[in-house]
Amino acid sequence: MDQTIVSIILAATSLVVGVVAGRVFFAKNTKKQIEEANTQAANILKEAELRAETVKKEKQLEAKERFVQLKSEHEREVLERNRKVVDVENRLKQKEISVNQKETSLDKQVKENEAIKENLNRQIDVVNAKRTELEKHQEEHIRRLEKIANLSADDAREQLIESLKNEAQTRALSMQQDIIEDAKQKANKEARKIVIQTIQRTAAEQTIENTVTVFNLETDEIKGQIIGREGRNIRAIEAATGVDLIVDDTPEAIILSSFDPLRREIARLSLQRLVSDGRIHPARIEEVVEKTRRQLEEQVMEIGERTVIEMGIHGLHKELIRIVGKMRFRSSYGQNLLMHSRETANLCGIMASELGMNPKLAKRAGLLHDIGKVPDEETELSHALLGAKLAEKYGENPAVVNAIGAHHDEMEMQYVISPIIQACDAISGARPGARREIMQQYLQRIKDLENLALAYQGVEKAYAIQAGRELRVIVEAEKVTDGDSDKLSFEIAQKIQTEMTYPGQIKVTVIREKRAVNVAR
Repeated sequence: MDQTIVSIILAATSLVVGVVAGRVFFAKNTKKQIEEANTQAANILKEAELRAETVKKEKQLEAKERFVQLKSEHEREVLERNRKVVDVENRLKQKEISVNQKETSLDKQVKENEAIKENLNRQIDVVNAKRTELEKHQEEHIRRLEKIANLSADDAREQLIESLKNEAQTRALSMQQDIIEDAKQKANKEARKIVIQTIQRTAAEQTIENTVTVFNLETDEIKGQIIGREGRNIRAIEAATGVDLIVDDTPEAIILSSFDPLRREIARLSLQRLVSDGRIHPARIEEVVEKTRRQLEEQVMEIGERTVIEMGIHGLHKELIRIVGKMRFRSSYGQNLLMHSRETANLCGIMASELGMNPKLAKRAGLLHDIGKVPDEETELSHALLGAKLAEKYGENPAVVNAIGAHHDEMEMQYVISPIIQACDAISGARPGARREIMQQYLQRIKDLENLALAYQGVEKAYAIQAGRELRVIVEAEKVTDGDSDKLSFEIAQKIQTEMTYPGQIKVTVIREKRAVNVAR
């Protein structure tokens, strides 16, 4: 037991010694760690101080650079402002110098003007003195004449003027009456002779043109080929030619409908070739139509050249020749345009020859007077003004250009041949059988035109002349003033334009006159 106690005491002792030794070792390690931590903290503090110093220096450098930059910008702005101020000062100085120079010049001019004015005043005084002296001499001379003639100057002047006036009126009335009578007799006789001879010597064929062309077929079976599967062939023909094809129950016939005779002719010739060939399909249709169009253009040129040669007209521009050829496929109120132009040209040539003028120039203007009716593109100009523009463009004589533009009074007539062209155009279009227009419709249109004008207050009479192309309105002078006449003419023209249908244009002329009538018994 004693041994056990001893062993226990020894174990306890060793344990106490181990604990003490452990505490001593831990105490040593802790102290070392504390020293190391203090060393690291000191190092970290030094590094932080160094970094702070570095950042501080960098910020100071940046602040200095920013300050320098702002300072330079400010200096530049100050320099620019100073430069502008200097420029303004220089301009002001220049203006001041210029003003001073002008002021000096004005002072010189004022002095010169004063000298001139003084000189003129002296001259005026001299002239007034001479005038006074002349008037005294004249009065003295008149007194001497009155004393000799026993008649005052005013009485003598009035008697002389009255005698001369009566004599002049008598002779003028006599000469005027003789001239009027002679002119009437000769004018009526010559005008009737020229018009009758011109119409008799001219004979031109007239072709009635419609808006449809009938294409005859040998058999109705061909209609199916022309229509094609699901109508593709007929659609291809209409698209290529611009012509409507009407296939109905009419036996052995197809109707081609279009307002353009040239398109209808292309469609007719193309159909004729397709039917003869037998191959009818969209590709072939386009090929044949294009070939026909080219051949028809050649035919148009050939017609124009042949017409020009037959009319004896030389030096015409090729484009004008082509337009003349195109007139073969146009019509106006059923009258073929080319035949109308040829007839007008012949009338113009004959009438110009009868009047002793240049027949070739008149014939040229007559042939070209309606070229504005066949334009290559649509325009808002009337056919007369468009024709004059085309003629001027292609180098025609100014007399021809004026005659074309003035044949419907849309341009002032400046040459002698212009009224001849107008008269011959009216003769060709108005002669019996020339144009297709029902007489009843024509008469009704003329009557409506006159009634429209008579409906206005103050209108006394109204006459439609020149085949309805001009309306002359006679008003009562007591009810309508000169200013009202202009307004009435405008209102009637506007009403005709909005309410009536008519070919070409209608000229409205309002006549206001005051007549004084007395009877000698």
